[in-house]
Amino acid sequence: MGWYRRMVTFLQEVVAELKRTTWPRWPEVRGTTTVVIIAIFIFAVFLYTVDLGLGYLFRKTLESMR
Repeated sequence: MGWYRRMVTFLQEVVAELKRTTWPRWPEVRGTTTVVIIAIFIFAVFLYTVDLGLGYLFRKTLESMR
């Protein structure tokens, strides 16, 4: 079987699989997107706080070595 026939078979299988897929409804998409955005915000605040703390400790360590 040549590459062309394998590609056609693959694309046919992709189309068949997409027809069997259950797509989420709009309220579910909106809800999960909201959760993701809130989680990103929480992690961003956490990482910002850790960065500030580590920067402060690093500066104090360098100042004490003078």
